[in-house]
Order: sequence, then structure tokens, then C-alpha cells
Amino acid sequence: MKILVIVGMPASGKNIARLYAESRGIPYFATGDLVRAEAKRRGLEGPEETAALSTELRGADGMGVTRLALEAALRSGGPVVFLEGMRSWPEIELVRSRAGAVVVAFAAPRETRRRRVTERGRHDDSAAAFDDRDRREILYGAAVPLALADHYVLNTGTVEEALTQLDRIVRDCLS
Repeated sequence: MKILVIVGMPASGKNIARLYAESRGIPYFATGDLVRAEAKRRGLEGPEETAALSTELRGADGMGVTRLALEAALRSGGPVVFLEGMRSWPEIELVRSRAGAVVVAFAAPRETRRRRVTERGRHDDSAAAFDDRDRREILYGAAVPLALADHYVLNTGTVEEALTQLDRIVRDCLS
């Protein structure tokens, strides 16, 4: 099994990888989906509540929700899957200990990401919480997987341009 690990700061365009995977029937698993589902189950709605829940689900070693997403990915049985949401190098190492993994980082300028957060309208996003969320991601260790990624999608243009970049990466990884 080959796992394409998708990393990036909030609103960097990681969802483009989801669009890509879904359009090709490739399983896609995201830690954020698990956090949002648990928040909904608990009736939590605000960004602060979701942030606290995310920290809780990460657990003492920071890898709790990653373990859940990784197990689901491994159970899928597909030859290739996408796994999104790893925010530290130990999480990348955990994935690599269980399957072949390639880290693909999505990158976009800070102000572009801030604008996207205000436009996408998710309940756990807000322009006011943007800086706090960035700091939290960095404290989780997100800078290291970004710095050490195997491939990059510079997401400053159109969705189609980012999809083309990602397609080249996927084809290279699977050949």
C-alpha cells in the first residue's frame, strides 16, 4: 500500500487532494474529518471548542487521532490512499512504519490562506481565530513535515493548476 500523506497549514489547499482522490475513486482519510464528526456528536460548534477537542483527541503523545485515521486507511485495502492531517514528524514516522508513504505539502501565502478561511464558511473557521489556529498548528509541529516534505504543491493559482501539480506528483509516486 502507498499512502500519500497530505500536509499543509490551514486553508493551504489540502482539500484539493480530496477532490483529486474522490474524482479517481482513491480512498481519502482526514484527521480533521474525525475531529469535526466528534465535535458534531458532542454538540460542539465554535472554533475554540473544536480546537480544544482536536488537542484532546491528539492525546498525550499527539498521535491519537492520527492512529484512528491510519487504521481506517489501512483497513481500506486499496493500493493507494490519501491520508491528511499529520502535523508532526513522529506522525509521519508512524505512517511510514506501517506502509510506504510519500509526504505532499500544500503551501500558500499567509494572507491568501486568511482570505480563504473567511470565504469558506466552515463552522470551525473564523478570521479572528486564524492567528491562534496557525500558532496551534505550529506548536503541534506542523512546520517539520512541511519543511521535510517529499513534494510540494504551490497553491497560489486556480484549483485546476493545483490539481495538475498534484497529478504530476501522484503519477511520479506511482510509477
